[in-house]
Amino acid sequence: MKLYNMAVVGATGLVGERMIKVLEERKFPVGRLLPLASEASHGKKIRFRGVEITVEKLRKDSFKDIDLALFSAGGDVSLEYAPIAAKAGAIVIDNTAAFRMDPDVPLVVPEVNGHVIASLKGEAIPCKRDCHVAQRAPRNDKKGFIIANPNCSTIQLVCVLKPIHDAAKIKRVVVSTYQSVSGAGKEALEKLDAGERPFAFNCIPQIDVFTDNGYTKEEMKVVNETRKILGDSSVNVTCTAVRVPVRVSHSESVNIETEKKLTAEDARNILKNAPGVIVIDDPSKGRYPMPVDCEDRDEAFVGRIREDISIPNGIECWIVSDNLRKGAATNAVQIAELLGSGLTS
Repeated sequence: MKLYNMAVVGATGLVGERMIKVLEERKFPVGRLLPLASEASHGKKIRFRGVEITVEKLRKDSFKDIDLALFSAGGDVSLEYAPIAAKAGAIVIDNTAAFRMDPDVPLVVPEVNGHVIASLKGEAIPCKRDCHVAQRAPRNDKKGFIIANPNCSTIQLVCVLKPIHDAAKIKRVVVSTYQSVSGAGKEALEKLDAGERPFAFNCIPQIDVFTDNGYTKEEMKVVNETRKILGDSSVNVTCTAVRVPVRVSHSESVNIETEKKLTAEDARNILKNAPGVIVIDDPSKGRYPMPVDCEDRDEAFVGRIREDISIPNGIECWIVSDNLRKGAATNAVQIAELLGSGLTS
């Protein structure tokens, strides 16, 4: 089995920690693991496969001989260092919004558009920046490129939308998210655990800053990323994103309008066969997805599937997924798994 030298940028953050955990759980063929973080975390220890590894400070020369780099240290860090890593020969899987809407950067959820990864192997991606070249080359002269990991709320959403779209063509999606505090980072979780405002005992109808159209950046990520991943700009999407006092796992109330009529049973059967989706839908017995039940799982859980009584061709549903795992770390590792033997020549 080929082994890969791997860097994790942001290794001491919530997502970085999950990335390392998922790499171990899924037995990804790591030869050398290099945990990277800011000066504040330099010298800390992390455990991987029973061995303590020292966290190193992120530097411009950190990526020598690195085959694959998982980034989750913030957009500014990715904008500066991801191109450097790619130029050094690493394939970068970036968990920030820095490159998601770049037309030359693939935005991937393996269960939905994993074919994009297959198309990269051995081919070149035309790009305005030299950091995204995907041309395979000899090991001592290899080239890297960047793949974007979508927003956590988008990932669980498109896992459910894609099979519905394939079956009945979606016209419009209305999403309301109920996002856990872990999505705001370690400090926010500490405030929640301490019972501090604004996260404890509260709902905050703002995630990220507002844009000129009245939507927040988080809401526009869901809108734009969903269209890109589905590969269909004709799908109309609107979103309201809310932070709720839950530790882990994001929930979404989703209204889907389709061109073709689907009954609730049609939708239920479609989703039962969808990759990465688990249907939990028996309201009479109080069975539906809840954040506490979905934590530390890697699927998108869906329930409360019913027909919208206000329009002819509408389906309502409720989606829950662990935002730190499938919404970030696991999706990134799945992308790496899809790359497979194409990571190095």
